[in-house]
Amino acid sequence: MGLQAGIVGLPNVGKSTLFNAVSNSAKAQASNYRFCTIEPNVGLVNVPDERLDNLAELVKPNRTVPTQIEIVDIAGLVKGASKGEGLGNKFLANIREVDAIVHVIRCFEDENILREEGAINPVSDKEIIDTELQLKDLDSIDKKFSKAEKLAKTGDLKAKAEYEILKTCKEHLEKGKSIRELQLSKEDKLAVADLFLLTDKPVLYVANVDEASMHTGNKYSEALRAAVAGENAQVIVMNNSIESQIAEMEDPADRLLFMEEYKMQEPALNKLIRSAYKLLNLMTYFTAGVQEVRAWTIHQGWKAPQAASVIHTDFEKGFIKAEVISYQDFIQYGSEAACRENGKLRIEGKEYIVKDGDVMHFRFNV
Repeated sequence: MGLQAGIVGLPNVGKSTLFNAVSNSAKAQASNYRFCTIEPNVGLVNVPDERLDNLAELVKPNRTVPTQIEIVDIAGLVKGASKGEGLGNKFLANIREVDAIVHVIRCFEDENILREEGAINPVSDKEIIDTELQLKDLDSIDKKFSKAEKLAKTGDLKAKAEYEILKTCKEHLEKGKSIRELQLSKEDKLAVADLFLLTDKPVLYVANVDEASMHTGNKYSEALRAAVAGENAQVIVMNNSIESQIAEMEDPADRLLFMEEYKMQEPALNKLIRSAYKLLNLMTYFTAGVQEVRAWTIHQGWKAPQAASVIHTDFEKGFIKAEVISYQDFIQYGSEAACRENGKLRIEGKEYIVKDGDVMHFRFNV
C-alpha cells in the first residue's frame, strides 16, 4: 500500500541508529555530527506477527510473506527549520510525504555525543520539533486564509464553512498546539486536506534511553510521558544502540543469547513496528495456501472488495464472494479443509467488513 512512517528528531538523538535497526533492506549512515542525514533513507520493514508464523507452521507453504511498511529516516530538524534553518525546508518537505511520524527523543546522558541544545531535556526537545512543525502549518494556512475569508464574505455556505475550519486551525496553532489535538471530523479535514498539515499526522514517541534504563525507563522518559499525556500518543522506551546490535545478528541463536543476556523477551523494535502499524489504523488479513502464506495490509473498516484490491485491482472489479475463516478457527481445526468440514468457513459478500486476522480466499470474475 506504500504507507510510510518517518523518523524525526533533533540531530544526534539516535534516529539513524534506530533506522538501521528497523530496516531490513537499507542501512542508514549513523554518525556523530549535525545533518549526517541529508537525503532521507528509506527501508522496508517487516511487521512482526506471530499469527503468520503459526499459519505457516500448519500449512507448510513454499514461502511465507509478511506485510511491510516503509520507514523513512529524515534528517535532524533544528530550531528555525520552518524558516529554512539547517536545510529545514527540505526536511519539512520530506515529513509532509509520510503518513505518520516516529519522533525520537534523547533520554540519556553521554558527554561524548554532541548536543548543542544544552542540558538533556526531552520536553524541550519535543517542543522544538513541535514548534517548527506548527509554524510551517501556520504558514500553509495563512496562504489560504485570506482567499477563504474573502469567499466567505460573499455568502457562499461552503466557503464560509471552510473559512471557519481554517480559522479554528489557525487559532489552535497560534496557541502552540498541534492540529491532531483538535480531532477534526472527516468532513472538516477536507477543508485543509490540500495543505497536508504536518501536525495533523499521528505521532509515536521513542524515548531513547541508556542501557540501564531500557526496561524501566528513567526520569527523562517519564518527563516525556507526562508531557504527551494529553495527546493520545504512545511512548516506547528503548535503547536504540542495543536494538541496532540485535538487528545486525544474522544467526537466530546468537540473537536469542544476546536478548537473554539483556533479559529481553523480544526486541523492543517489534513493539515499535507494531505500534507504528496500528498508528496508521492498519490491520492484517491472511491468505493461506501451499504456494504461500501471506499477510496483507488494509485499513480498518475496509470491506471485502477493497481488501481484495491489495492483491490485484481485478479482484475488486470482478469480486463475487469471499471465503472467510477466522484465525482462531483455522488454528483450532488445523487446516482449511477441517474448517470447511466443521462449518467454520463462511461465504461473505461485498458488504462484509474484514476483521483483523481473517484468513480469506476471493472468488472473482473479470
